[in-house]
Amino acid sequence: MKITSVETMVIENVEPYRGGRYLLFLEINTNEGIVGLGERITGNTYSKRLKDLRSQIDLIEEYADEFLIGENPLNIEKIWDRIYASRHDFRHPSLHATPVISAIDMALWDIAGKVSGQPIYNLLGGQYHEKLRAYAYMPSGSPGGNFRDDPSIAGEIAQQLLEEGNSACKLDPFMPEYPIPRDIPLWEIEHAAKIFESIRQTVGNKLEVGIGTHGQLTTYSAIRVADFLQPYHPFWFEEPVPPENVDEMVRVAQH
Repeated sequence: MKITSVETMVIENVEPYRGGRYLLFLEINTNEGIVGLGERITGNTYSKRLKDLRSQIDLIEEYADEFLIGENPLNIEKIWDRIYASRHDFRHPSLHATPVISAIDMALWDIAGKVSGQPIYNLLGGQYHEKLRAYAYMPSGSPGGNFRDDPSIAGEIAQQLLEEGNSACKLDPFMPEYPIPRDIPLWEIEHAAKIFESIRQTVGNKLEVGIGTHGQLTTYSAIRVADFLQPYHPFWFEEPVPPENVDEMVRVAQH
């Protein structure tokens, strides 16, 4: 079996564009008619211009020409290693190159599953869990308004998430603002606490709630926020400070 071509597909998402305005997929075609499907995450690509995806598509086509055409798609590890080791830039995680490697890997495993007639988890060691726990992203808006504007709405949304079968969620209590990182004023922290208070008053401890801040806080503010919200037992504190600042991440974690 040989890879004969790689094609890309761009699909426009529906509002409110969760995961980006456009979704980018690739198909790896073989000479035996088996096709593998992979997705290259586009991130927050909310632009209305399709040409903004051109650089991502160009990189997929570049990888296809250099590493995929003519190869046996079942040599998944070999192909992955060739891509990863071929250039210095590819050996560093990024939102440009790494998602393309992931999309290719996904499509190759899709082919392997179709060739063997097995679900991919059987090829990776077999089923271990009957089901896996997932968490929901708490939408900031609801028919009743936005919980960042009116914290009392957060409890209603939490109740809805529970009724949908969720046992955990994540929310962003602070909107990203320039400059980053920034100090969060006390009134804004108190406002965030009211969001958690509304959730706990409505659903108690039945719903785990994680905090995401997009790395926008200073170390001082991150520690202050953690102390202030600790009584509400947040599930986690994601990217309290810019994640590339490892030393400051450690300081927050050790507090």
